[in-house]
Amino acid sequence: MSAFERHVFVCHNSRPAGAPRPSCTSDGSSDLHTRLQQLTKAAGLAGKVRINKSGCLDQCEHGPVIVVYPEAVWYCNVRAADAEEIVAEHLVAGRPVERLRFAEDCLNSRTCSHCGD
Repeated sequence: MSAFERHVFVCHNSRPAGAPRPSCTSDGSSDLHTRLQQLTKAAGLAGKVRINKSGCLDQCEHGPVIVVYPEAVWYCNVRAADAEEIVAEHLVAGRPVERLRFAEDCLNSRTCSHCGD
């Protein structure tokens, strides 16, 4: 078996109600993860692209968050409805989905106008 061409990490961090920072799973990352897996398989990318659940990616205010490696493309406020576009455009065609992509100055910040915060 060859190495995967891409790894997609979907934040699956969960915090208790009332925590000072939000949790990606409360915003639907479980549905997003499942949908990305289904679409990746349907696109014939099994064995080429791996969809992984991750722990906290420390971008909680912008979640659900995913990151695609090896390109290190970060996406913010991703919904299950966005999965089809990410698979078709980024994972199949190699073009990151700019409307969902973190702006450079948004990574590691608590607020970001680009991510809708």
